[in-house]
This record gives sequence, structure tokens and C-alpha cells, in this order.
Amino acid sequence: MNSSIEQSRICVVIPVYNEVDFLDELIEKVSPYVSKIICVDDGSTDGSYELLDAKAEVELITNSKNYGKGYSLRVGLLKANETDCDFIVTMDGDLQHTPEQIPEFIKLLKKYDVVVGNRLHTLKGMPFQRIVSNKLTSWLLSKKIGEKIKDSQSGYRAFKRDMIIDILPIETGFEAETEMLIKAASNNLKIGFVDIPTIYNDNKSKMKPIAAIFGFIKVLLKRD
Repeated sequence: MNSSIEQSRICVVIPVYNEVDFLDELIEKVSPYVSKIICVDDGSTDGSYELLDAKAEVELITNSKNYGKGYSLRVGLLKANETDCDFIVTMDGDLQHTPEQIPEFIKLLKKYDVVVGNRLHTLKGMPFQRIVSNKLTSWLLSKKIGEKIKDSQSGYRAFKRDMIIDILPIETGFEAETEMLIKAASNNLKIGFVDIPTIYNDNKSKMKPIAAIFGFIKVLLKRD
């Protein structure tokens, strides 16, 4: 990390639901790039909570049951907002995001208020149904807010901390990430993008396609 990024206080928020196979490596890779790690365990049953609870470098928040990714994001972002960090990064707990790119996100926050990881710059390795889903939702969201959204569903993002309260999600599912972009646009915040690789591992997706589509449509049709 260069000196300017070292001087910034960066907090990462990681929603976790049954990610025990990935968490050791993830925390090890994230630690050099941030000053604080907040993990929100969303009712895991696979030992994720116990693993994270044993890590001194992690501040662990535990949901009493599986409420959903959006709920966990809101809880984690509220906690991050209480810190003295300048920037907040969100990323998934399954190693599909590369912690080594955190400095790229933070650098772009000099120009933008929100920076989103873009997987759609290349479709190599992405399942066909995810290509269709990601492209369609990104196009529809772009039409709604009047600016180009390259990847509406990416959970790898960075924010300036002082504006996070204005875009906190209310929705509890995966549609919360779309909701946050709509709120960012309605608050005239500048949204930028960083190209990130498309990484799929052996971890089964938590997203339920039908529920996710209905959730997205609900958020998209909601009046500003």
C-alpha cells in the first residue's frame, strides 16, 4: 500500500453466512489493507461464528438468525459509521473478491463517493444465467437512475464514510445492494467502477434467483 492509503483509516464490512472454508484465508488477505475488520455473522450453522469469534483482529456482530445479506450490510455499515475510519469497504465472505484491489477502490474515492467492483468487463468464467441476470438488472437500473451502472449486483464496494448514513439499505435481501445505488444517485453522489475478476469457487451461491428477481423489481419500482 502506498503512503497516502496507509494514512487513511479503512474499515471493511463482511457479511458472513456459512463461509467457514474461506474465512481464514480471507481475513489473512484483508488485514494488510485495512485498519478495522467488521464481520456480521448472519446465523451461520457451519462453524463460521466460532472461527471468527476466535480472531482478535475481527469485530464480530452476530445476528440471532439468518435475516439476509441486506440486513447484515445495514448492521455492519452502522457499526463502521461509529468508527473513526475515513472509508468503508464491503466485500463478500467467500473469496470471490480480491482484497489486493482495496487500494484501487480507495484511490478512486478521491474522485467518487461510491466505487463498485465491475465483473461485466469480461464475461469469461461467468455462468450464462448470471450473465443474463447481471446485464439485465444493470441495464434496468441504469435506465431508472439516468446514469451508466456497469454492475448492479457486485457486493465489492467502497464508500466515503461521511455519506454512508444517507444510503443505508432498508431491504434485507440481495436487493439491498441495488437499493443503495438508487439512494446514492438520488443524493447526487458520484458512482465509479473498478474492474474486478469474475471468481466462482466451490461455495454454493446463497442467492435464490426467483426471490432475488422479485426483490430487485420491488426496489426498482419503488418511488423515490
